[in-house]
Amino acid sequence: MAEGKQRGGCAKIIALGVLLFAIVAAFTGWRVHRDYLRFADTELSIGADELVLEVRAGDSFERVLSRLRKLGVQDGHDLYWKGLAWETDVVRRLRVGEYALRHGLTPRGLLDKLERGLVIQHSFTIVEGWNFRELRLALAKEPTLEQTITGLPDDEVMAALGVPDQAPEGRFLPETYHFTRGSRDIDVLRRAHTALEKTLEHAWDGRTADLPLKTPYEALTLASIIEKETGKASERPRIAGVFVRRLKLGMKLQTDPTVIYGLGEAFNGNLTRAHLQTDTLHNTYTRFGLPPTPIAMPGRDAIEAALHPAAGNELYFVARGDGSHVFSATLTEHNRAVARYQLRRRSAAGGTP
Repeated sequence: MAEGKQRGGCAKIIALGVLLFAIVAAFTGWRVHRDYLRFADTELSIGADELVLEVRAGDSFERVLSRLRKLGVQDGHDLYWKGLAWETDVVRRLRVGEYALRHGLTPRGLLDKLERGLVIQHSFTIVEGWNFRELRLALAKEPTLEQTITGLPDDEVMAALGVPDQAPEGRFLPETYHFTRGSRDIDVLRRAHTALEKTLEHAWDGRTADLPLKTPYEALTLASIIEKETGKASERPRIAGVFVRRLKLGMKLQTDPTVIYGLGEAFNGNLTRAHLQTDTLHNTYTRFGLPPTPIAMPGRDAIEAALHPAAGNELYFVARGDGSHVFSATLTEHNRAVARYQLRRRSAAGGTP
């Protein structure tokens, strides 16, 4: 009987021990869970400078976490991060790109970014009036783009875009294009080319009747000249009107930007009478009609102006020197304006009228 009591006492002690262990385990588990929840929603220690975390193709979450540690973010145990990654399903849905780690960001907030792909957007702006050479130079200097067309001739670039029969000048719409790190230069060009095609098609469909333009490409060429002639939006339709009337009357366009384009890299910044008399495919002082290609990238406003020119009787214009122009209906009026503005300016600069 004493032996039975002894066995009963041992069983109670064991049961008590199991109970105590369960209580300690539960308490510890509760504390760990509470600590985990606190970790998930506590602001990360990022430091004074905001950081950028990069997720690359093929990265596991462990590799991303290692990269985060190397950036100096030491918050939370790795097991907490991995648990949160499983909870938010980030382990299966990592999105490639760069992620901004800004002040106030929590671990849960960061993993939400990774899961939703809220990556940093970079931008590249094609400037109105750039030619294709300037566009390629600017693309080559963009460090966040993967360079794939370096060294390719222009015709091979156009072939890569699927339009081998097109000359590149004027074929890309001046806009700001957003992209993520690792995007290719050719991808930006493709988007700009598509945007130009759609813009030109829409504008051509709504064009003013009785224009001396046979194709959308001729409209694009005229728009490029308008783009280079003035930076004042209010003047573009008026300048377009001058060129349209000249084309209808069979007059030479006689526009300096076409001469400069025809000279190419030989132009040193000082346009002379000899330049105006040097015949090139684009010299509208020596040749009638539009040049064979655009001379720059025209923006939307210049395209609209080319297809909706202002009415009037003006056939001439000359720059005042402040970005605006004086318009004239007769050669006599134009010569007076030239004498007042252009010749005086050239004389003051020491140039040849």
